Amino acid sequence: MHDSSENDTLNYTYRFIFQNMKEKVFEIELNKETLSFIRPPNSVIPAWAKQTNINCPVKDCVEINKEYCPVAANLNSVIEFFDGIPSYEKVKIYAESNQRTYFKETSIQTGAGSLIGIIMVTSGCPVLDKLKPLVQYHLPFATIEETEFRAFSMYLIAQFLRNKKGLNPDWELKGLKYIYEEIQKINRNIAQKIADMEKMDTSINAVVILDNFASYVSLDLDEEELSNLETLFKCWLE
Repeated sequence: MHDSSENDTLNYTYRFIFQNMKEKVFEIELNKETLSFIRPPNSVIPAWAKQTNINCPVKDCVEINKEYCPVAANLNSVIEFFDGIPSYEKVKIYAESNQRTYFKETSIQTGAGSLIGIIMVTSGCPVLDKLKPLVQYHLPFATIEETEFRAFSMYLIAQFLRNKKGLNPDWELKGLKYIYEEIQKINRNIAQKIADMEKMDTSINAVVILDNFASYVSLDLDEEELSNLETLFKCWLE
């Protein structure tokens, strides 16, 4: 296991053990201070990652990353590996962080979604940057409900810190709804580009899973459907 005290990086290792007992290991290295993805040396940026091919729907992202989409560039090696592998095939996955190791026997698309989620958020997209605090406390294989709770908690902490800095806080979570609407645009655009290339459906289904999470959060905010949280926090509301 990585020792975070010995370096200035945050590391995540995903080890996939397939039914034929073959293994594939993905190493993710992040700058510990900025939580930015550190691209492996000699990695090649594919032609499909150029902005002229991606047609990113988020103008702010294009302004910052004019030449290529950093999300597409960093996802390429994952997409290439899973191309041709069925999404629903069962696999054993060990997800190791600096602090601990998680294990789950699940579908390949679930594991790929957890892996892809880290890469997308840390690649340098100004919209996805807002989710970086979740990467610091990454929870592999999180459920939709767990993701929603973590997203709400992250956003409210951000508003508390804004308030402490003399900035206007958003206690109504209106900004969170907007962020997730923008995230959905990015997810769907990337999913379409993957669909244009991929022989099988693992990577595209992994991105679709992430988009379903974003849709779930947006829908609950839109409908103010927070009764499940009110039940959970009952003792705080009396």
